[in-house]
Amino acid sequence: MQVIAFVNQKGGVAKTTSCLNIGAALAIEGKSVLLVDLDPQGSLTKCVGIRDLDQQDATTYEVLKGEASINEAIKLVDGKAYYDIVPTDIRMSGAEIELISVPGRDYLLKEALEDLKQPYDYVLIDCSPSLNILTLMALTAADSVIIPVAAQYMPLDGVAQLLNTVELVQKRLNKRLKIGGVIVTIYDTRRSLDREIVESIRARFKEETFKTVVKYNSKLAEAPTFGKDIFDYEPKSAGAESYKAIAKELIEREG
Repeated sequence: MQVIAFVNQKGGVAKTTSCLNIGAALAIEGKSVLLVDLDPQGSLTKCVGIRDLDQQDATTYEVLKGEASINEAIKLVDGKAYYDIVPTDIRMSGAEIELISVPGRDYLLKEALEDLKQPYDYVLIDCSPSLNILTLMALTAADSVIIPVAAQYMPLDGVAQLLNTVELVQKRLNKRLKIGGVIVTIYDTRRSLDREIVESIRARFKEETFKTVVKYNSKLAEAPTFGKDIFDYEPKSAGAESYKAIAKELIEREG
């Protein structure tokens, strides 16, 4: 089971979009996939069409607090690709304060994933756009980190800060953690600035950067409003082709 955290403390870089559509693409490739929503905004949960969770529904929040098993919280996403999700909602917003004094809090998600009854090929964790306690939990539980980086502004300082955090987690909490890759997103081929930024990213992260670049595509932006991944919404779009190619690269990288 490969556990991958999607992390970038900068919002608007297609982090959730990448987590969702890579997960769907992996499922299409025949892999069993579990998505875990660790963002209090619940963006990933909404993107798969789960808009209103009942108070009786177990979410990532109850799992981390030890009030529910992760197996109780899993929901099936039904579309062209079949994958599961552990959803979350606004309840998660209080988790940072409530869990801060819990002994071993950094390992709560790791321990929850160890209790999974169903073996998954991939567990993809969508983190919040900040380096907080929840993100540290994800990094502690993960085998690797994927960093989506938008080509529309110079993002390298933020990525460097994230890499420092990853290195710290490697030393103190999770020695097996590695950089799984950098994905360039929202790339506009018409803008020379975008091309320059892509060149800068590839120069800085030569081995880590995925060969496939996710170009700006309106269908990728539209799909979440309908609660669908790109393969369920517009499978022949350029966005679908990009994420399908990235999923195949990921399979090759992870062996």
